Amino acid sequence: MASTTSLLTGLSGLTANSARLELIGNNISNVNTTAFKSSRALFSANFSKNFSLGTSPSGTSGGTNPGQIGLGVTVGGTQKNFNRGSISPTGVNTDLAIEGDGFFVVERNGEQFYTRAGAFRLNSQNQLVNGNGDRVLGFPVDATFNLVPGQAQALNIPAGALTIAEATTTVQLAGNLNADATKLPTQGSLLTFDQPLNDLTGTPLAGPGSLLLGALEDPANPGTPLFPAAGAPYSLVIDGAEKGQKGVPAGSIVVDATTTVQDVLDLINNTLGIITGQTNPDGSTTGAAYDPVTGLISIVGNTGTVNDIDLTGSDIRILDNTGATVPNPFTITKDATTGVADGESVRTSFIIFDSLGTPLTVDLTMVLEGADTTGTQWRYFLDSKDKFDPADPSISLGSGMISFDTEGQILSGGAINLVLPRFGFGAESPTSVSLELATGDSGVTALVDTDSSLGATFQDGTPIGTLTTFSVGEDGVITGGFSNGLSRTVGQLALAAFTNEAGLIDEGNNLFRVGPNSGTALVTTPGQFGAGRVIGGALELSNVDLGQEFIDMILTSTGYSAASRVITTADQLLQQLVQIGR
Repeated sequence: MASTTSLLTGLSGLTANSARLELIGNNISNVNTTAFKSSRALFSANFSKNFSLGTSPSGTSGGTNPGQIGLGVTVGGTQKNFNRGSISPTGVNTDLAIEGDGFFVVERNGEQFYTRAGAFRLNSQNQLVNGNGDRVLGFPVDATFNLVPGQAQALNIPAGALTIAEATTTVQLAGNLNADATKLPTQGSLLTFDQPLNDLTGTPLAGPGSLLLGALEDPANPGTPLFPAAGAPYSLVIDGAEKGQKGVPAGSIVVDATTTVQDVLDLINNTLGIITGQTNPDGSTTGAAYDPVTGLISIVGNTGTVNDIDLTGSDIRILDNTGATVPNPFTITKDATTGVADGESVRTSFIIFDSLGTPLTVDLTMVLEGADTTGTQWRYFLDSKDKFDPADPSISLGSGMISFDTEGQILSGGAINLVLPRFGFGAESPTSVSLELATGDSGVTALVDTDSSLGATFQDGTPIGTLTTFSVGEDGVITGGFSNGLSRTVGQLALAAFTNEAGLIDEGNNLFRVGPNSGTALVTTPGQFGAGRVIGGALELSNVDLGQEFIDMILTSTGYSAASRVITTADQLLQQLVQIGR
């Protein structure tokens, strides 16, 4: 006899298959959803109606099995399929995919969520966010671009805003210094002021300590001061001088009641960058000097053709306290033979950068100074117009010796320590740079040639640059590219790993949150603690298998139809039962 129980059993089949069809429909709808994970329904038999629990075997009976009639089907649960979807390249640097296990970590209102969908972008605050505006978490860097491990926080990639400069620490040089011993120097430049420094009585000033204001006679107007007190303070300027046919920066001093002849001598030495106190091969001593017997100023330069000094009376200017030019009565003589510096030499110029990225020009001069059975000896000179040191206004950065052996290889002093003061410019001072003359298979040699050659082949340090682009590596490290060619780490993505990822709760919008059976999130970096690697410029596709979904849909439709047929049949039987009583 038909009963209502069969109706309810059929109904359970309809209900279960309807739920399964909903899952299939959801899967198919999300076939193109980034990193979507499909689900399946797991059916289980409903509890049974027992007629008998069965009996155990005995001496007279073999025992009976339970007598049960099932009461239908129920949805025992759903299962998320976390198999990985295919990786599809997009070329967008903010698109990220995970190859392997793990989830990106995002934050909204202080709560963390987890996602496999890496379609990220930068917001107006240069934070990496997903399409819902949830901030992507990772590990930042400190002021020196070192990663700061610990608590994950919102990643900031300040493209177009972050700037960086790097000070130069190393310059590598290469070339050959002509070691022809016939070109050893014999003299430096020799220049002489034609007019003596006389006092108002026509007598030469007593010495370098003699005052100038009101005491120095104007050679063009004997008996009158060149610097009358009424025009003080004056400016004495040297502008237009050359060394080795290259202009040197202008130099000046203030002429007031304390200015002496020695101040003028220092001005000449500082402006021309003369290394003073050296004895040249002709026995002369380098530097500007005053002879109290003749009252004349003489200038002896350093050896080497590129150290040859060209200074004329027209390069000297005198300005009074109103800025008006005072006629300059001095002329300077330089003999075309005995006054010209000689000796094999070469000069190269290169740019270095201070800690603020300011470009600074440095001149390196090499002069052949000796040759013997051990090899050749060269003196180097360093000059810079960008030097600023109130205690030492000279353009010179110093001098030293470099020795080469009989095969032209450096014996000693393979590196020159360049120290460039930068007081008052806000940068780290001094800027210290190692000038490397011997670098592996390359560098500077000293072999006989027609001419010397020298140049910088490499230097680090850069001017200011702006973050223009970035990329994400397999380890999640975000590397920023700057307009000055530098690259620096600007952050690292965090990934979360779970003991049971199938226990995560789907929150929609491609997000999951921790569930009771998922385990606690282990926030780590890509490649660590089972987390996969990150693929930049790509997205993970949905793992929905349309073929399988269509097959499941056919089976579900068949099951639904069959369950409905049970209800129809039970209804027909009940109708037959009703008709018996008519």
